[in-house]
Amino acid sequence: MLHSRNATVRGEGGSLLEQTMTDVLSMPVLALNRYFQPVQVTTVKRGFVLLYGGAAQAIDEDGEAYDFDGWRQLPLRSDDDALPIVGGKLRVPRVVHLHRYDRTPRVTVRLTRRNLMFRDAHQCQYCGKRPAMRDLNIDHVLPRSRGGPDTWENLVWSSRQVNTRKGNRLPHEAGLKLLNEPRAPKEQPASALIRNAHGIAEWKLFLKAQS
Repeated sequence: MLHSRNATVRGEGGSLLEQTMTDVLSMPVLALNRYFQPVQVTTVKRGFVLLYGGAAQAIDEDGEAYDFDGWRQLPLRSDDDALPIVGGKLRVPRVVHLHRYDRTPRVTVRLTRRNLMFRDAHQCQYCGKRPAMRDLNIDHVLPRSRGGPDTWENLVWSSRQVNTRKGNRLPHEAGLKLLNEPRAPKEQPASALIRNAHGIAEWKLFLKAQS
């Protein structure tokens, strides 16, 4: 049984981890499908629900799997995140194995400035040059003032010089031509996005296998 919501966790050696129960329960946990492929990032709270209910096993940094009773017997190390329980503290798992879940979900890449830059390879899509970031702009192929939407198919990176030349015109009206037809990136396995989102040591074994 867990202590109160705002209980403070103390690590061995007397160091005080200034974290409330809520903080710890919100930490990220990597979920693997039955084939040990990363499928999502969940929370410690959800991870313990799956573990306690028998839907998942906790995986340690060496790849060993434990059910709930086995996991609760593991000793708490000084650098472990933990939850206070009656009679001691419970180590927080960072990876859970959903041993009956066999799907491999794919996710859509969000339209952001960073992802648009990755798609266009830091390159002006009209002249092909790769100027410094301060000399790049996002251009609406069909200008916004003429009804151009904010979509993958209508946004490209452009050098400031070319963007100024294009102005409120279509590319062909300004004597320009796109090097590549702008498209939305293909959906990616969840592991591709997870790999770039977190740097948790216990995840490396499983993310590396998917690279």
